[in-house]
Amino acid sequence: MLQNTGKLAGQTLFITGASRGIGKAIALKAAKDGANVVIAAKTAQAHPKLPGTIYTAAEESIDILVNNASAINLTGTLETPMKKVDLMLGVNLRGTYLTSKLCIPHLLKSKNPHILNLSPPLNLNPIWFKNHTAYTMAKYGMSMCVLGMAEEFRGSIAVNALWPKTAIQTAAMEMLGGAEVGKQCRNVDIMSDAAYAILGKPRSYTGNFIIDEEILKTEGIKDFDIYAVAPGNALLPDFFLDEAEALVQNMGDQVVIPVAKGDSRSAATSGPIAETFNIIKGVLNPDIVKSTGGVYKFNLSGEHAGVWFIDMKNGGGSAGSGEPPVKADVVMTMDSADFTKMFAGKLKPTMAFMSGKLMIKGDMTLAIKMEKMMSMMKSKL
Repeated sequence: MLQNTGKLAGQTLFITGASRGIGKAIALKAAKDGANVVIAAKTAQAHPKLPGTIYTAAEESIDILVNNASAINLTGTLETPMKKVDLMLGVNLRGTYLTSKLCIPHLLKSKNPHILNLSPPLNLNPIWFKNHTAYTMAKYGMSMCVLGMAEEFRGSIAVNALWPKTAIQTAAMEMLGGAEVGKQCRNVDIMSDAAYAILGKPRSYTGNFIIDEEILKTEGIKDFDIYAVAPGNALLPDFFLDEAEALVQNMGDQVVIPVAKGDSRSAATSGPIAETFNIIKGVLNPDIVKSTGGVYKFNLSGEHAGVWFIDMKNGGGSAGSGEPPVKADVVMTMDSADFTKMFAGKLKPTMAFMSGKLMIKGDMTLAIKMEKMMSMMKSKL
């Protein structure tokens, strides 16, 4: 852990979205250093799924601005309501720009002026756009503020971005990936330590897109297990980074996995997979078929290997073992144990995909729609 040295003592930080998670951790780290912390957050009362409320503080002149507030919705263009698009652009892009604009006059008077945006490097590989264009545009908007303002105020204000190398255990991450995803995450302390390292640098340190682990290595941190939620477990790489990019690119290829030999229709008549598909058959109806419009093929390996399908495109829908009656729009390849967890609501497709437990070939928009089916099934499994 990066030790406090008191270098932020007496300075005033304005942090957005700091009632929980990373923003709160940065606020507490700075407060421990003797800084005055002003927090802006939307939550005035505790939310049952998102604990934490607004902290209040006396108005101070501002030395450091941390733009942490963010909204996320990982859906494709046709599945993202404009209300969600407006929310993400409003919070991520407009909110960051507006808060910076209003704080800059104060920052120009500071002896240690910093703007720190919690946003990623500008990785323009299409893979980071195709499945959630609206979110990527909104998040990259924060990064573009860094790119522009760092040059505009070079020599006067340090403007930088900070992004985690791995997934961080937060309420938002649990909502995306379920409770189990925490075992593949680091805790928020790595981000607060990284932010602390950045905010102690001179104003000449500007225009950087910083990864938490990389800057902490320069500060002498060698043991990163101290930040792991479950030391020893494989860590989930975060979005927009080359490591994660390579993982997703590999998963985009068709992967051949051995399946049970012989007639899979006759062989797969019992067990957890067959039971799951019996439930799926009971859930299918014309409304689901109409709203989904996709044919899914599942190549399952492991203890209950086999080929299965769900047709949510034709008639009233159908499901069973073997090849689908028509060409599949989406082919999902995974271990049979993970398949059971996924349909029981214990493993979300998005996180299974990012962690390498799920290979997807075909229409990613339809793959995301599977979550609707799973949410309907969860109470029956």
